[in-house]
Amino acid sequence: MKKIDEAKLENDLGERFSYLLEFVGFGADDIAAIHQAAPLLAPLVPSLVDAVYNQLHKYTATWRHFLPRQAGYDGAIPQNLEELTMDHPQIAFRKQHLSRYLVNLVTKPYDGKMLEYLDMVGKIHTAKAGNREIVVPLVQMNALMGFVSDALVATILNLKLDRETEVKTLRAFNKLLWLQNDLITRHYAA
Repeated sequence: MKKIDEAKLENDLGERFSYLLEFVGFGADDIAAIHQAAPLLAPLVPSLVDAVYNQLHKYTATWRHFLPRQAGYDGAIPQNLEELTMDHPQIAFRKQHLSRYLVNLVTKPYDGKMLEYLDMVGKIHTAKAGNREIVVPLVQMNALMGFVSDALVATILNLKLDRETEVKTLRAFNKLLWLQNDLITRHYAA
């Protein structure tokens, strides 16, 4: 039985991630499966992003978080949800961020820089980073991650990969999204 310093898991990002990688069995084969899927998934990123935003737009509990100005956006800000349409420039700006995130997942090396990026994805949705007016409740982040996970699964299943590749790819993305989910939820702990 391996002894784990649990306090370190809470205070040391590298230690936490290493433990999670080992525990869920996310390794070089998973990274290779994710990277090998990149050429097939890249053309589908705009459709995935649109599906996510269409889902977010269905609920005031999720859509309201797009009203405040996001860091880096300098255009007009909508005054209410009615003005925040799917074609609003601020939504286009936010869609670019999600597109970049999805591209990063399938193209970047899983090194320390990527770990910091994945961790910031969680942090940026809290008052700990970014615009302090944009604090997305954990229930909304979990809903989003569940939707993204299902959308990725559906997309991968529609790629018509051979069965072995399909299974490896699905398992790799499943592990990755659980890792990402931990790096989100850790920023919600008191």
